[in-house]
Amino acid sequence: MDRETGPEPTPTGSAAPVEGSQNVPVPVRALMARLAADPRLPYWIRRAVISAVVFLPVMFWQGWRLGVTFAAIAAIIDTIYQSRTIALIPAAVRVSSAQRRTKRRLFVVRVSGYLALHSRAIPGTSSIIDHLVIGPGGVYALDSERWDRRLPVRTVASDSAAGPVLYHGPFSQKDRLAHARWEAAQASRLLSSELGREITVHPAMVIYGPTVPWAVAALRGVDVFAGRSVGRYFRSRKRTRTAGPLSWEDAGEVFAAAQRALPLG
Repeated sequence: MDRETGPEPTPTGSAAPVEGSQNVPVPVRALMARLAADPRLPYWIRRAVISAVVFLPVMFWQGWRLGVTFAAIAAIIDTIYQSRTIALIPAAVRVSSAQRRTKRRLFVVRVSGYLALHSRAIPGTSSIIDHLVIGPGGVYALDSERWDRRLPVRTVASDSAAGPVLYHGPFSQKDRLAHARWEAAQASRLLSSELGREITVHPAMVIYGPTVPWAVAALRGVDVFAGRSVGRYFRSRKRTRTAGPLSWEDAGEVFAAAQRALPLG
């Protein structure tokens, strides 16, 4: 909500606040925190640095007036460049694009014994499992995410026993990781009920857009990795499965049960 207007200034008198006035100053620390959380801040800093680099030599060479002119031109060029190279994709389009890319990558790992179901609804909820992947490495509920590539992906240590938190720029993805665990737990419950035996479903998240500075990170019980690592991730799961590789027969049985228990979303 914008609060740019204040009480009418009095022509004379002291600077003491008028009784009943709502003109409450905003703390400087709060303003700084709000500015630091703005995802556009790195680009403002970049533009300011470019302008300064252009301004200083031109100022010493031709004077400050021409320096300001050239700095303004440099800022305008950078603004146009950023607007053309960084597309703001609507969230719904980003999600569907990520799902399509993961679907293509999962098709390639079929040769390694993996089967996949896509866009499966969890009955009684509005949630959709992007990809249920079944193969030698076990059963996985894979979440496809396409994020703004301008914002970095990082982890931040947490005092919680759950472990470090995933961040996309200034935004915590703790709730997103919790939702991925919940989807995997629901798939496990439904498949176990359908087959009459315990089926463990592992939560995983694949990210497109920004650079992911690790191969695979286990964050709060969710394996997180970049889109380029989808094939490598599932091929390596066969070696890490403690109960041994899931057989073709068992994988086919789980796949058929998932088709019955998880309708198309």
